[in-house]
Amino acid sequence: MKSIIRTLFKSAGSRILVPVILVVLIAISLICYSFIHRHTDKNEWILQMNMQLLKTHHFEPPQIDDRFSEKVYSAYLKALDPYKQYLTKEDIAQMDKHKLLIDNQINNNTYELYDLSIQLWEKRFTETQSFYRDILAQPFDFHQDENYESDSDKTDWAANSSELKDRWRKELKYRVLSNVYTAMKSNETAADTAKKASFEEMEADARKKVLKTYNDVYQYRSKLKEEDRFATYVNAITSVFDPHTQYQTPMEKDNFEIQLSGQFEGIGATLQVSDGYAKVRDIVPGSASWMQGELKINDLIMRVKQEKEEEAVNIYGMQLDDAVKLIRGKKGTKVTLTVKSLDGTIHDITITRDVVILEETYAKSAILTDPNRNIKAGYIFLPSFYVDFKHDATGRSCADDVAKEVEKLKNEKVQGIILDLRSNGGGSLPEAVQASGLFVGTGPVVQTKANPGIPRVMNSRGNVAYDGPMVILVNSISASASEIMAAAMQDYQRAIVIGGASTYGKGTVQMLADLDESFAGNATINGLKPLGMLKLTIQKFFRINGGSTQLKGVTPDIILPDIYSELGVGERFEDNSLPWTSVPPANYNKWKNPVPVPQVQQKSKARTSQNGDFRLFAEQIASMKKMKDESNLSLNMDKFRQAEEKRNAGNKAFDEFNKKETRLAIESLTADKAAMGTDTVKISRAKKWIGNLKKDIYLEEAVAVIGDIK
Repeated sequence: MKSIIRTLFKSAGSRILVPVILVVLIAISLICYSFIHRHTDKNEWILQMNMQLLKTHHFEPPQIDDRFSEKVYSAYLKALDPYKQYLTKEDIAQMDKHKLLIDNQINNNTYELYDLSIQLWEKRFTETQSFYRDILAQPFDFHQDENYESDSDKTDWAANSSELKDRWRKELKYRVLSNVYTAMKSNETAADTAKKASFEEMEADARKKVLKTYNDVYQYRSKLKEEDRFATYVNAITSVFDPHTQYQTPMEKDNFEIQLSGQFEGIGATLQVSDGYAKVRDIVPGSASWMQGELKINDLIMRVKQEKEEEAVNIYGMQLDDAVKLIRGKKGTKVTLTVKSLDGTIHDITITRDVVILEETYAKSAILTDPNRNIKAGYIFLPSFYVDFKHDATGRSCADDVAKEVEKLKNEKVQGIILDLRSNGGGSLPEAVQASGLFVGTGPVVQTKANPGIPRVMNSRGNVAYDGPMVILVNSISASASEIMAAAMQDYQRAIVIGGASTYGKGTVQMLADLDESFAGNATINGLKPLGMLKLTIQKFFRINGGSTQLKGVTPDIILPDIYSELGVGERFEDNSLPWTSVPPANYNKWKNPVPVPQVQQKSKARTSQNGDFRLFAEQIASMKKMKDESNLSLNMDKFRQAEEKRNAGNKAFDEFNKKETRLAIESLTADKAAMGTDTVKISRAKKWIGNLKKDIYLEEAVAVIGDIK
């Protein structure tokens, strides 16, 4: 699947798919002299340059053979037509002739499969345009008992044009039905009976809206650039190396580096293309989206509406650059996003655009007190392993900031410290190493290894800043540097790790290769620039116990319900992930007072098994997973209404559960209160943050675990 990463404005640190270490490749002349003088076609250059870099520098390059061809072919079909809306079995039969020949085409610097696929796709593109226009010209009958399978992975390709048109009919009928149902709900609550629309009027209006949506989709897709099309093919090839290896077009490269808007204004979400949608890959801490709180990682953005416009713009199939232009905007303006969540529900989220609130991207603390158990714990929230590379001497670093928070918490006489790394996708590796040293002192924290090569141990330096009881919170989105720190604390038996089934499992290091700079000075290349950039995996991380964080992630000592674990988020769910491997353990000594893991686990299990909140949370997660898996949708109005009302009732119960507060007493630190003074903005932000913490059942259990350790 093509994965194009974009950031709507600058973030503090690298995240899940952004590499933990970015090594910029400045000048590598790898392509042979004869190739330089033989080829002038830009696509040929891009393909060969990427392949040469991949073969030479990738951590574990696969054999370029028939098996490789099959994988590329499968990845390309999925990227080319993810919902099986355009191609038929007749088209696939023509393309199948190239299934085992892609390796030969790569070696010969040709791309016959790509050329054929574009020819077939354009033919079906024109044909399906007439499909939806014809189908939407007539009213639908919602009394029929038929179903629409919304999960393309559960369907085969349409046999021919006739079957393809019927598939389109069902999809369009479902979208019209959804619109009609929404209109009916509004009709039911309308105060003015005279203004209530008839069913026929609602159905006709719904068809008009769906027609506009698809007209927009086809308009945007007709403008798809050649370089973006070819990038889809190249990325089908790179994806077989591993999920984090990716070619970026010149426009993508520029946006990756200068962050689209060039200003600190927008909603603060990192987006990527996923099956035609703009998918939320990350939420920037402190941003408008983060403060608003409803937009979630892995949400699919379907439509965008500006505050002064009546109609939303459908962005399905739109180029990401164009979608981002609609989403970003000036501070103070509002944008409404129609999103599809992981559980399949569709809802609107209105966000007031703002500048990045820098303070919210840094480490900060609170005091958590359990009055029943008489436990006072310190809490440190660390959104990323940030560091200011441009102002290294004077800029902020997370290790320094965590050290300051630790000192403030010690002054508050806390009985233990909880470090929250949930949804922390990584950042600077040296910062993660130094932050670990605050709790274990000088010693090994992580190992890195190229292939071939011997493991290199990275050590923390300095004295222990805090030696009391410690808990680390993680979830399935905790990745890279977060996994390194959690693993190190676990291997030293320094802390209890609490979270879902496992962390993300990204245990690899990437570098960035600028194709323009890699071949600078060559006249032919200069005439073809810009060429884009390749991000490729060059190393693996390893724990100090010798195991890798790759694929498996870190398994917490105490496992609690985690929605991301249940809904398929993590490296192990990605295609072509590198395998888990191991190296010899580093030379390290366990913590002087190792945490009694079995005893703490036993007490926590007894406690959480009797906790009604955790049982309800687990039930809600199971319900959301079930709704997500129910992809065969009825096109009968009565059955559709029943399913929607059941889904909405479940979501309402989940929303009510999320509003419930724990019994913890939570407040800002004395030093922070003094620093805020009478600044109403800072006080308001702190109050909002504290209010959210009070609803976090993970924190209640973490405080109890501090009591078990001490």
